[in-house]
Amino acid sequence: MVEAWLEKNPDALGLRREDGASVFRELALFQDYHGLPAFKNALARFMSEQRGYKVAFDPSNIVLTAGATSANEALMFCLADHGDAFLIPTPYYPGFDRDLKWRTGAEIVPVHCTSANGFRVTRAALDDAYRRAQKRRLRVKGVLITNPSNPLGTTAPRADLEMIVEFVAARGIHLVSDEIYSGTAFGEPGFVSVLEVMAERGAAAADVSDRVHVVYSLSKDLGLPGFRVGAIYSSNAAVVSAATKMSSFGLISSQTQYLLAAMLGDKDFTRSYVAENKRRIKERHDQLVDGLREIGISCLESNAGLFCWVDMSHLMRSRSFAGEMELWKKVVFEVGLNISPGSSCHCREPGWFRVCFANMSAKTLDVAMQRLRSFVESTTNGAAALRRAAVPARSISCPIAIKWALRLTPSSGDRKAER
Repeated sequence: MVEAWLEKNPDALGLRREDGASVFRELALFQDYHGLPAFKNALARFMSEQRGYKVAFDPSNIVLTAGATSANEALMFCLADHGDAFLIPTPYYPGFDRDLKWRTGAEIVPVHCTSANGFRVTRAALDDAYRRAQKRRLRVKGVLITNPSNPLGTTAPRADLEMIVEFVAARGIHLVSDEIYSGTAFGEPGFVSVLEVMAERGAAAADVSDRVHVVYSLSKDLGLPGFRVGAIYSSNAAVVSAATKMSSFGLISSQTQYLLAAMLGDKDFTRSYVAENKRRIKERHDQLVDGLREIGISCLESNAGLFCWVDMSHLMRSRSFAGEMELWKKVVFEVGLNISPGSSCHCREPGWFRVCFANMSAKTLDVAMQRLRSFVESTTNGAAALRRAAVPARSISCPIAIKWALRLTPSSGDRKAER
């Protein structure tokens, strides 16, 4: 759909105005790190559209960054000092261990969620994480959530968001809501932005409004990860000012902003794109879930995202994290499917895996399901394949992939410490 739009609107890609005049010179010779006004206005409208126009965005409160990775890191620099902590519900995106910690010196304290309630965040879990942080003499500066969740593929219920806002208000800390999958919600209950909850609080939100921040990106909702387009939205003037200055280390190119200003400014295009994108995601989601169900594998019920949270614990030789890694290696290197082990997402229950379904064709997904079916049948009818612990050296990249996954996986010592 994006390619079709570009073919119909060659001036945007050719850096020309509607009258045919070139804007190349002005884009090439100078860049304001505040961003092109036309792009910020179009992005603000698109973000509102993705939220059903229930939230209005002020372009002056938007800070442009080179993707959500830069946005999250910039917020850590703005909100936390070296050694300060953020509470993050598990399971969470493994990249946060890199994005939030490596250069900022901030710490992450997991908020342990379980399958007993579908991995929803509870007040008890938040209080427990806060106490554990205090026990480690860490100053908690905020809570970071992903909504919709990566890796769960679920939207946060309104009641849960209200509870989290109450928690940060009571503790006097910040709340960062990473909403980069907001446009992928395809089923009920629909997506509710934390800003919608804040708007409903009315005057009661005054005590916490400058401590709630949203991260957004076009990588998922518009399928443009290579364009590196991210944003911070905050009503806190000090955060906007500091983050804007920091954005000079990771700017969005002027020609990218110009192109996307034209695309997002086309209301007919964005309206049809948003609807069609959700339809296709649901179709692919159902294809994966139905295929897994046929071979005896269940998924957490989900309504958003580009992936499913899959329970493969019954295929493990032992119900342990060692068993999970053994199964992961077999699926990746023998079956040839790229999935993520739950332990890399800091899940405390071994046997869960994140399986992506939207970054491939329907035909490729069919091939993947056929491979997985053959693997499950082989492990069911003859357990010899599952008992083999050795990983075949099919590629020189295998040790690198294992090293990376293990690096993102909490050590047994870390898990014991968290207990």
